[in-house]
Amino acid sequence: MFCGDYVQGTIFPAPNFDPIMDAQMLGGALQGFGCDKDMLINILTQRCNSQRLMIAEAYQSMYGRGLIEDLKEKLSDHFKDVMVGLLYSPPSYDAHELWHAMKGVGTKENCLIDILASRTNGEIFQMREAYCMQYNSNLQEDIYSETSGHFRDTLMNLVQGSREEGYTDPAMAAQDAMVLWEACQRKTGEHKTMLQMILCNKSYQQLWLVFQEFQNISGQDIVDAINECYDGYFQELLVAIVLCVRDKPAYFAYRLYSAIHDFGFHNKTVIRTVIARSEIDLMTIRKRYKERYGKSLFHDIKNFASGHYERALLAICAGDAGDY
Repeated sequence: MFCGDYVQGTIFPAPNFDPIMDAQMLGGALQGFGCDKDMLINILTQRCNSQRLMIAEAYQSMYGRGLIEDLKEKLSDHFKDVMVGLLYSPPSYDAHELWHAMKGVGTKENCLIDILASRTNGEIFQMREAYCMQYNSNLQEDIYSETSGHFRDTLMNLVQGSREEGYTDPAMAAQDAMVLWEACQRKTGEHKTMLQMILCNKSYQQLWLVFQEFQNISGQDIVDAINECYDGYFQELLVAIVLCVRDKPAYFAYRLYSAIHDFGFHNKTVIRTVIARSEIDLMTIRKRYKERYGKSLFHDIKNFASGHYERALLAICAGDAGDY
């Protein structure tokens, strides 16, 4: 797959959308002691993000309370995380996830890797703005204080959101490939810096050429070379960048598979991935998952999750269309 190839989400704008009607239905579902969780799922997973934000506005003016606050009060556990997550705009959701990854006990490095290795310049710019607005804090400063070493340097480079776009220079690709190859041989601090500068700043199209040249020069795939030469979160982040350059939906399919199978259903990763990718490429992620692992994402979520939490995740993954 080339980065310009067609990808598809699972959630689209609902036709005949009426935010006031939806807000009333949600108000009814959240009244009293019980809570109509099916109604919450039916409305919130069947509207696109901009429609949900309009529902939240209508809800606020109708009831004088925030929909997010009411959901937090009425719901619990992972089901609450899914329903509340759906009510953030994409930049706000990224900001929310990054904040909690850094501000809890111990930094959740995998969350930082997933988000910062995969987002476009525009997405990173909006995420930084949202982070500042929501938490009155600077994303770059927080990353700097919560991480260290070459892992930190690479994240700090990515969060600039200054990757070249659409630009290719075949002559330069061979030169960059030589630098990468040397960085994998010599592993000095200076070489690590050059390695991450290339991976963070060159366009996706350029990096495709660089990776091909690297294979020609070294007889080795760049991912294998990085895995052999480096370790820790620095190595994980570099590999994530390479995988996102090659095929972003395949990267997220791999992250979902390992969250489900290697970490005994790592709920935060599963929730974050299906919500964040739902309007971008989640349908394509489902395809890659099935192609690569033989089982469908649907099948695996059903196996590991249960109740309304399972229903909500499956609804975001969009019906059982071909059970991709």
